[in-house]
Amino acid sequence: MITPTSTTDAAQPWWRGLTRYHWFVFIVASAAWFFDCLDQRLFSLARIPALNSLMVDAKPGEVQAAAKEVTAIFLIGWGIGGLIFGALGDRFGRAKMLTITVLLYSICTGLTFFSRTWIDFALLRMLTGMGVGGVFGLAVALIAETVPNNSRTGALGMLQVLSTVGNISAGLVKMLIDNMEIAGTITKGTGWKWMFLVGALPAFLVILIQKYLKEPEPWLKLKREGRLPTGSIFSPYAGLMKEARWRKNLFVGAVIASTGVVALWAIGEYGVDLQRNVFKTWYLADGVPADKVMAKVNMAVTYSYLLSMVGAAVGMWLFTKVASRLGRRPAFAIGFSLALVVTVLVYWKMNSPADGMWMLPLMTSCQLAVFAGFAIYLPELFPSRLRSTGTSFCYNLGRFAAAAGSFFSATLATKVYGQFGSPAMERYSAMTMCAIFLMGLAILPFAPETKDKPLPED
Repeated sequence: MITPTSTTDAAQPWWRGLTRYHWFVFIVASAAWFFDCLDQRLFSLARIPALNSLMVDAKPGEVQAAAKEVTAIFLIGWGIGGLIFGALGDRFGRAKMLTITVLLYSICTGLTFFSRTWIDFALLRMLTGMGVGGVFGLAVALIAETVPNNSRTGALGMLQVLSTVGNISAGLVKMLIDNMEIAGTITKGTGWKWMFLVGALPAFLVILIQKYLKEPEPWLKLKREGRLPTGSIFSPYAGLMKEARWRKNLFVGAVIASTGVVALWAIGEYGVDLQRNVFKTWYLADGVPADKVMAKVNMAVTYSYLLSMVGAAVGMWLFTKVASRLGRRPAFAIGFSLALVVTVLVYWKMNSPADGMWMLPLMTSCQLAVFAGFAIYLPELFPSRLRSTGTSFCYNLGRFAAAAGSFFSATLATKVYGQFGSPAMERYSAMTMCAIFLMGLAILPFAPETKDKPLPED
């Protein structure tokens, strides 16, 4: 069996030399992240229909405002879960905690089916977010510490590429349920409930994880030597803050990851909301009967979304290639620069369904490309005894920033740019928020280059 520190021919494809168990770990970790992303996208696609159903007496604009608030609550839960389960993963094991997080987010997503008010809907989304937030750091630590060094970049990049399959699956689930509503198979207006019920399926993955998945050898070695973090849940964070090297890496990684997370959740997520406004206006002006407009809008948004996920997969695959050949820092510099320019362009110029079919996929490709970098780069910044904690902290700190960004974009919309829910509001508040990409570019000169280096240890 090839260990994580063994080497093979660097010219070989990343998958050469992987054993059957390496593949098993990769598949299980990818499946956990696949279902995690499925859950995220089900929420993105179902939140407006859900709130329309739960807030029947809402005034114009209140549903859109509540959607941003619920998204912020979801992100806060995500951040809390990431911080907690990342530290627990270093103390008690990556495989064990991955089991718990998958179970938590799948059960709470399924329970969302029974929501009666927007308050219990938001509470269940917060609990779901805690499970969702724990998965990423645990999954990438498992892969990083299990596969050979020369396979690590490709395997972690592919983990993120495959996450788009979860996103695409969410779009296909929505199309299926929309058609079931149209056909009368399910009650009109309840499709969002069934979408969340689908999100309960990952609970079955727990059976596979519990029975066969083992802790990685670097973690087991630390356990045998008695070098794992002890004490309170915060003790791994104390270990990160105590040493200058890890403290610096924690700060750099957190800023880089926060840039991408804020850009996606406080800017990119509302591209669909802008599409709905723009497409509705365009179809009405084109003479489509008012009673058929929303059906055409929903179909156009869904097709644009599916194309966006294909674009995301391409973007993350290209980022992985650039990170492998040029290095992590150049890849992030290119990624953030392209995301800045393209996001501003899309929010400024998207005016029709035809625009949405290529503009939003292009924007998503640029915004999500850097997420492959988070999977590749963050575990390379920390030692085994603190890897899950450091990776989860960096990746999930951005959730709190993104939650703040959602509230801030709502403030921009209502206090600075006019009526909430209008196309102009969506455009200008998003374009203003694009300044976040400058933060990611500014931190890169201080980021260590980890290309072709083994995982760090004490």
